[in-house]
Amino acid sequence: MSINSGDRPVFVFDFGGVLIDWNPRHLYRKLFDGDEQAVDNFLAEIDFFAWNQKQDAGRPLSEGVEELCMRFPNYCELIRAYDKRYPESLGGVIEATVDILWLLKGNGDRLYALSNWPAEKYHLVRHEFPFFEWFEGIIISGEVRLAKPDRRIFETLLEKIGRPAEDCLFIDDSGVNIDVASRMGFQTIHFKEPGQLESELVRRGLLPE
Repeated sequence: MSINSGDRPVFVFDFGGVLIDWNPRHLYRKLFDGDEQAVDNFLAEIDFFAWNQKQDAGRPLSEGVEELCMRFPNYCELIRAYDKRYPESLGGVIEATVDILWLLKGNGDRLYALSNWPAEKYHLVRHEFPFFEWFEGIIISGEVRLAKPDRRIFETLLEKIGRPAEDCLFIDDSGVNIDVASRMGFQTIHFKEPGQLESELVRRGLLPE
């Protein structure tokens, strides 16, 4: 399908890094007194992002915390802090992307979200983001116990939408996720920053100049 032909896609947005500024560094900067190198060293040593992927895929965070504490007992309090102080890992809304979302909503476009997010933490903070109500459907990895870039979560999304991959435009900040979606036939935009997204949507004829 050519999206310049008059047919508009179903828009599928990632949350973290696209619409919401999630980053564990927001919390750990406080715990390491602003020492960025110490934060990076800590996250690398415990392999935070690989560990967090398991919670994204459905493992309860409490279970993940205990497992990681057993492996890194000297860091246990720092590890537990991520669970106890999770909202501090959120830097707020990426307003310029939300503005783009609002334009698409006003145009009557179909909007979906596909996000890697531990289910319990999604429900903890969901009320802070009223724009979630703009989406026709939201797939949260922790709820379906599958996480991007697993092809099966994209298949789950397509079942919910009821349209083939080529009718959907997937917007995500992860190159790995974009690559998998592209191979499955999705139209894709690898998100870098709101201005780049807006320019790309204008180029494709999906937003006015």
